[in-house]
Amino acid sequence: MQVDTERNVNELDARIQAVNNRLSECITRKCVIADEVALEQFEREIRLIFNELGDLITAQKIQQQIDTNEEFRDQCTQFARSFKSLVNKGRVVVWVRFSGGTQLPIHATYWSRKRAAGKRGKGLYPELYFLGIHDHCSPFLVSEVAKAATALCSFEEARHMLETRGCPLDIKTIRRITKHFAARARAGQKAEDVVEILRSENLQGRKIVISTDGGRLRIRRPKQGKRTRKNRSRYQTDWREPKLLIIYVVNDTGRVDKKVLPLVDGTLKGPEALFGLLYCYLYTIDLSSVKQMLFVADGAAWIWKSVRLVRAMLKMSGLECKIFELIDFYHAVQHLHEFAKHKGKWSAKQRKQWVSRQKKLLKGGQAEQVIANMKAVTTGSKSKVLRRELEYFVKNKTRLSYNELSALGMPIGSGAIESAVRRIINLRLKSPCIFWNEDTAEEMLFLRAYYKSGRWGLLKKMAYCGGLRNAA
Repeated sequence: MQVDTERNVNELDARIQAVNNRLSECITRKCVIADEVALEQFEREIRLIFNELGDLITAQKIQQQIDTNEEFRDQCTQFARSFKSLVNKGRVVVWVRFSGGTQLPIHATYWSRKRAAGKRGKGLYPELYFLGIHDHCSPFLVSEVAKAATALCSFEEARHMLETRGCPLDIKTIRRITKHFAARARAGQKAEDVVEILRSENLQGRKIVISTDGGRLRIRRPKQGKRTRKNRSRYQTDWREPKLLIIYVVNDTGRVDKKVLPLVDGTLKGPEALFGLLYCYLYTIDLSSVKQMLFVADGAAWIWKSVRLVRAMLKMSGLECKIFELIDFYHAVQHLHEFAKHKGKWSAKQRKQWVSRQKKLLKGGQAEQVIANMKAVTTGSKSKVLRRELEYFVKNKTRLSYNELSALGMPIGSGAIESAVRRIINLRLKSPCIFWNEDTAEEMLFLRAYYKSGRWGLLKKMAYCGGLRNAA
């Protein structure tokens, strides 16, 4: 087996030399670049050469690490032996695709479950996993593929972009790499290294705002019945509500503090799962020195029911900062407009004037007066809409202290989560002609949340930790 490894190293050396010769030939070549077409062709040629050269050098360094670093090999062996069902099957050839699009052979040790030799998915390559190599792809390539699939509007666009930079992959491969990357990242979310990164962020004397809201997307589900004329399975596409949460820091004027990146996440699994994620984040970050905390959202009952549970948990954990709850001011105003619209005897001018007066009262901290005014208008009316809107303000009267929070330099709106819903869900996941499998939508929601919040680097760390945790 040692002979095969040396042969692989020698072949990599020879290929590196051949590519260097091609590069030297390009440098010394006398050619006339007369127009943009010729220049583009020359740039493409140089780029492909550098991509191949980079891939070969990277493969060479990986093979050297595996062959010559005894401490690294011992660490990998100890990791594999921690799974008692695995046995060492010796060195095998593993083809790995690198960021430049080149597939190259790596000689690595394969550990397989007993009586499962030759079966896919029944073992692992600890040396490759410790280097972050999964799905036969280098970690940089995996990150770039997942980022392209996350940032662009479709897997097809991601395929086209990767192809133009010299890395042709089919859509199924891109989808598989992206899904596995998301699954590893979610598995590594509670890893110690990830927790330390979040705890290292300085929140001393800061003001934290937490908000949550839901969006819409369509989930594809199998449908019973005869197949179509083209022998395809039938399916139905129901609308579902993915729920997002955001945790961010504001400055003294109530604006988002851009020095601290927000934490954004989401799920399709319902309010309990969403607030489980929220509590996990609040437990992870260091809240001991936080000055104030604000929960701001619309009046949905599921939100405030879950907020009460989170507040109780935070109190039990010893958090001493002041915690506020607030209905988003602009949602409250929408309910005022809805109330005035169903007062049939009012003219458009009267409705506008009435809403304007109530807005001023709300901002001035006179929520009780607003409720009294609404009760006076509702008296004698049989309109269910008027009573429903009145009940909205009565239920949330303790969450309408806009003057107090404005004086403390806290926001009175939930624009941050509204923007997150638009950028994360609406611009990628929501469309009349896009139908998702539930697991794929869940993973894409997770990736988009971290990408749009600027935390892709943290996501890669989570994927690395999750890959080791779920290796076998």
